[in-house]
Amino acid sequence: MAAKPPAGDPVQDAPQVAAPQHAAAGLPAIAHTLRIAQQQMGTVRTARTLLKVNQKDGFDCPGCAWPEEDKRHTAEFCENGAKAVAEEATVRRVTPAFFAAHPVSDLTERSGYWLGQQGRLTEPMLLDEGSDTYLPVTWEHAFDLIGKELKALDSPDEAVFYTSGRTSNEAAFLLQLFAREFGTNNLPDCSNMCHESSGSALTETIGIGKGSVSLEDLHQADLIIVAGQNPGTNHPRMLTALEKAKHAGAKIISVNPLPEAGLERFKNPQTPQGMLKGTALTDLFLQIRLGGDQALFRLLNKLILETEGAVDELFVREHTHGFEEFAAAAKAADWDGTLTATGLERADIERALRMVLASKRVVVCWAMGLTQHKHSVPTIREVVNFLLLRGNIGRTGAGVCPVRGHSNVQGDRTMGIFERPAPAFLDALDKEFSITSPRRHGYDVVRAIQALRDGDAKVFFAMGGNFVAATPDTHVTEAAMREARLTVHVSTKLNRSHVVTGTRALILPTLGRTDKDVQKSGKQFVTVEDSMSMVHASRGNLPPASPHLLSEPAIVARMAQAALGKRSTTPWAQFEQDYALIRDRISRVVPGFEDFNARVAAPGGFTLPHGPRDERRFPTATGKANFTAAPVEHPELPAGRLLLQTLRSHDQYNTTIYGLDDRYRGIKDGRRVVLVNPKDARELGLADGSYTDLVSEWKDGVERRAPGFRVVHYPTARGCAAAYYPETNVLVPLDATADTSNTPASKSVVVRLEQSPTVDASA
Repeated sequence: MAAKPPAGDPVQDAPQVAAPQHAAAGLPAIAHTLRIAQQQMGTVRTARTLLKVNQKDGFDCPGCAWPEEDKRHTAEFCENGAKAVAEEATVRRVTPAFFAAHPVSDLTERSGYWLGQQGRLTEPMLLDEGSDTYLPVTWEHAFDLIGKELKALDSPDEAVFYTSGRTSNEAAFLLQLFAREFGTNNLPDCSNMCHESSGSALTETIGIGKGSVSLEDLHQADLIIVAGQNPGTNHPRMLTALEKAKHAGAKIISVNPLPEAGLERFKNPQTPQGMLKGTALTDLFLQIRLGGDQALFRLLNKLILETEGAVDELFVREHTHGFEEFAAAAKAADWDGTLTATGLERADIERALRMVLASKRVVVCWAMGLTQHKHSVPTIREVVNFLLLRGNIGRTGAGVCPVRGHSNVQGDRTMGIFERPAPAFLDALDKEFSITSPRRHGYDVVRAIQALRDGDAKVFFAMGGNFVAATPDTHVTEAAMREARLTVHVSTKLNRSHVVTGTRALILPTLGRTDKDVQKSGKQFVTVEDSMSMVHASRGNLPPASPHLLSEPAIVARMAQAALGKRSTTPWAQFEQDYALIRDRISRVVPGFEDFNARVAAPGGFTLPHGPRDERRFPTATGKANFTAAPVEHPELPAGRLLLQTLRSHDQYNTTIYGLDDRYRGIKDGRRVVLVNPKDARELGLADGSYTDLVSEWKDGVERRAPGFRVVHYPTARGCAAAYYPETNVLVPLDATADTSNTPASKSVVVRLEQSPTVDASA
């Protein structure tokens, strides 16, 4: 039988620490998966649910966006994917009785872990002005309230419509359509906080803000560079692709401040040999300092230019622009500056160069370790320079691979969830629906928080996610959210954002990926797009958690009708009844989705076109792939300070906390730990097991403090530290963002460590 949710918050003031592990997956992953699934779902429901994850006739995992091969395993999921499914398919329920027993003043003091463990939301709930308790509300009343608040705004730009990466293509398309028909481009999304830097850099350099590789490209690569990414925890099924590439002869270079078990050795649970011995993955580990990646790739580019015959001159001549300016900048790179910025040894960089020169087909994969710095966009541009030099875009077994972290974050952007939409997209949308979309740019995540703080935004609507916990500068963000007149959250589970509210707040419970979706026209399915531009169907197989739930498309359609009324000629009610009608409209608005319904009906779906990958056609301003020549930057670190990166534990997916352990890093029963290099710790007088406050330093002079962290001596790069978010989001200044993309710089926070007067594990 499934276990009951915890009655109280677990104590986290004495985490247990052991040595980090050197292999990922294997028997421990299977055991942990089954234990979590059993606790949340029970035995029968576990089997019924997990065997449908990522199957062609099943549902897409609500976790990461890693793609599937055409031939699926019976168990086509990883440990963290199974946790995500178990949390959604749980038999635990949050009913009106729960809210009656737990006023907001009580829930505010609870941890995100405790809130998430309570189960699925079952009815729409309203927190009225001046009240401390959520009360049940009818759907009709809820939409009437939203409609009245939106109509009362002085400008449509006083509304913000946020989207989480779990949202389906159909719901995302409807949401952006409604927002633009309402009159605003205020469509921030979770991509603003993660791969916005990737999209900005790739759009400028190759003409499309998506990766250019397929799974088959990874399998056929000669060399794969994994930079600023921890696939063992964040994208575990990627390890299978890396293992397959290794067996085919590929070499792997890992570039990261922390050694990660998943990149050391992968014990594939799908095979007996994998379970017992596993496969060593990394051939060369470059333990780089935080923010040193641009300097590393710039020096590699200089060395490639200096090597006779190393540049693909035909490709550069026929397909690129800006080579001369780039080459001049690259030749100015020097060893001393690079070694300072990276913390690497010269011999290791020279070995990396030899591996690059010996490889005809190279893929570079990256994630937040590259995207969340002030200079993230020029860093990723430098990665593109590196690939262009040797013709490694538009070639089998080669290309750019930004690994997306949420299951449909890429699809949501394709559907038009973007505060700075392309004019061509708006033109097509307007033509299809006979509307006039606004052309002025809207708010991204950071600007939305600033607008709420400053009183320029008054209604906040979130399609999924946990905005308050995911965003930077926690105290500023929470204060900003409390300035809103109305906050609305479409959710499956309880989270921190439900207890940090505007004057009034609504919780609208929705169907999850695992739930059957039946509308007036019959059973429905939704679609998603993975990290490699594959679009496929997702069909839930479980009875909904409550008869009072509405689907995401239904919620958007009814909100639109309440807010727009008779002035809208869009057939919102028909869209709610039959999602195929939504896909018909998508097929006429979004390039690559022609004949959408017929193509997605094929098992496994279809791949979207990608000019650089498919035909070396680069839809940039120059018509070619663009070399760039930005100045090299890296974070400056004052004496006595460390550079902090915020990261996930292994028992975590984004802001969802599954448990209090980080198995691969040797942490158990606690999350308030800070990983510090032993030499740095000794210089700072920090004994292993001592407690410290983390205090960030920023040019505004504001003290941002995260108290009561246990110091763990850990093999990080010198000068660097690491701690889990969302607990450390309080340290990230709202204005500390990446140039161009405006992504929070959560991987390069200057901190000082002060001895804790007391241990506070609940803060």
